[in-house]
Amino acid sequence: MIAFAPAAALFVFFCLSVREDRRRFRNAVLLGLTFVSLALGLLARITRLPSGLAVVLVVAVFLLPALGVVALACFLVANGVTMVRKEGRGLGNLLSLLAGLAIFGVLGLTLVTVLSGSGKLAGMTAMVVLIAAYVAFLFLCFLAYAYLYGRIRVRGDVDYVVMLGSGLVGGDRVPPLLASRLRKGKQIYDAQRARGGPAPVLLPSGGKGSDEKVAEARAMADWLIAEGVPAEHIRPEDRSRTTEENLSLSAAIMTEGTPGYRCVVVTNNFHAFRAAMMARKAGVNGQVLGSPTAAYFWPSATIREFAAVFMEHKGVNLAVCGSLFALGVVLTLVVR
Repeated sequence: MIAFAPAAALFVFFCLSVREDRRRFRNAVLLGLTFVSLALGLLARITRLPSGLAVVLVVAVFLLPALGVVALACFLVANGVTMVRKEGRGLGNLLSLLAGLAIFGVLGLTLVTVLSGSGKLAGMTAMVVLIAAYVAFLFLCFLAYAYLYGRIRVRGDVDYVVMLGSGLVGGDRVPPLLASRLRKGKQIYDAQRARGGPAPVLLPSGGKGSDEKVAEARAMADWLIAEGVPAEHIRPEDRSRTTEENLSLSAAIMTEGTPGYRCVVVTNNFHAFRAAMMARKAGVNGQVLGSPTAAYFWPSATIREFAAVFMEHKGVNLAVCGSLFALGVVLTLVVR
């Protein structure tokens, strides 16, 4: 059983880290390392397994991921085409398409290397594959833990429900993406009142952009009032321009109004985990809940969120990628 000791230790560290604070990216990495260690432990004991179970394990560890990579690339390209058709050709809308093409590029380079038998090309390909594998590992960690984090449910009463802004249309109208957040916030408000708890203060957060007629918070508050929320239960925060400011300025309002407050923050599901990481840094006392997002919009938005998290930890990530690049250069020079 010693083969499974690393996986067991990593799982214990993961549980302790989550208990300390659910909103850390290290939780995602520890979860990923736990599964990798478990797979390695199973492979180390493969000769002791029944032949049928050994075949299933090999398929699960090697064949399914390989087929999954191809399927993922096809899905991302198809989704990218849908995004361009529905949302336009902005860079953010092209992310899933570019990611799918990048996967096909790595697969194509690997195939050419195998067919050519070139040692120097093998070194360069190894570098590309190792960097791609590192990024893919972090992305899968992010995706898996973001899914787990999204399963959080509100327990007990809260003092505030913070709803993050996301821009207006026509200068003063709430778009569907933002309406989803407001609807989720109102559901939390209604549920707490229905079970006899005190009405939480709804705190829409968002300032006035250069192309907007009113502050986002004002338009959000008007939407909530139109949906039946009493105006006295709404406290807009109308100065913020970024998510970081949404959270820090909202935290200041909540601390001033109710020292020792407890809150939940509402954003869209693709943004929830990253917003939770920012909420921890801003000192917000509460977890982040996600509201539904159109299925076709989710892949590109999730890739964008991961890219932002990757760059927030760019010191260690670029150091690792640089080391892998250097290793590839050495292999290219050494291998003939």
